[in-house]
Amino acid sequence: MKQRVVSGMRPTGKLHIGHYHGVLENWVRIQNDFECFFFVADWHSLTTEYADTSGIRENVREMVLDWIAFGLDPAKSVVFRQSMVPHHSELNLILSMITPVSWLERCPTYKEMQDNLETKDLSTFGFLGYPVLMAADIILYKATRVPVGHDQLPHLEVTREITRRFNYLYGNVFPEPEALLTQTPKLLGLDGRKMSKSYGNSIYLSDTAEETTKKVLSMMTDPQRVRRNDPGEPDICVAFNLHRIYVPQEKLDEIIPACRGAAIGCVECKRILAGCMNERLAPFRAKREELAVNPGFVDDLLADGSSRASQISDTVMAEVRSALKF
Repeated sequence: MKQRVVSGMRPTGKLHIGHYHGVLENWVRIQNDFECFFFVADWHSLTTEYADTSGIRENVREMVLDWIAFGLDPAKSVVFRQSMVPHHSELNLILSMITPVSWLERCPTYKEMQDNLETKDLSTFGFLGYPVLMAADIILYKATRVPVGHDQLPHLEVTREITRRFNYLYGNVFPEPEALLTQTPKLLGLDGRKMSKSYGNSIYLSDTAEETTKKVLSMMTDPQRVRRNDPGEPDICVAFNLHRIYVPQEKLDEIIPACRGAAIGCVECKRILAGCMNERLAPFRAKREELAVNPGFVDDLLADGSSRASQISDTVMAEVRSALKF
């Protein structure tokens, strides 16, 4: 039998190319080799967006359109919405009763996110306890593997600790999920910082070819290359991190020495990048436009996927209640 994988994304709206190459592209790849459950983590979005929930519904729609247009197949994977499967919140409550506060306070992102999101009050029970909800999301389906990058291993270890504690107290109900390590390229945004919606420096999967070209032409390049006839260095060029993903190797073999010898300017170089990006993204964007025409597409897809997910969670929660002697 295939091993079971569970992973989710918070609905923050349309996805940018960093989301695609960091997460979604890997999901599309592994759905052929594992039994996959991919979910819209809308309960998780409340950990930081609890004060204004007005955009969540539309964000769900935009994100799922990106998922399906760029290759996630509901026929191969269970694609569902977290809040439509009530057992997520029930198991979260149970696990919260046995999880020491100290485990949550030592999570690497707890203080990091509080520092980075100074405009929001994150001193809430829900924000502190988000690793418990994450554990519930994973073990509710008895996942054996969780796709993560190396920087996310500490989060998964909290899930494993909570799983061990539950099994110690109530019997061996859940397998300990293991990491399915993935390589996630670091994509820089238009301004050289990490690509992020909050920074306004992103290229979105749903951008038009014209929007993509305009954004690429505005990208920072080699900060030391002031004039056209100055030699450049691709290894420190902000735009070049996208060249390595989108421009064919034979073309890169021409561009790199031309840049270093000042035989090609940054504008020309970025036009080549924009052309390669638009060519590669065009079929996915066309499919997205086709899917978006049907206003009920996303709702129907998530209703069906959530029903399938609930069939699994019903069985697992019956085991949990039995283990608790409820």
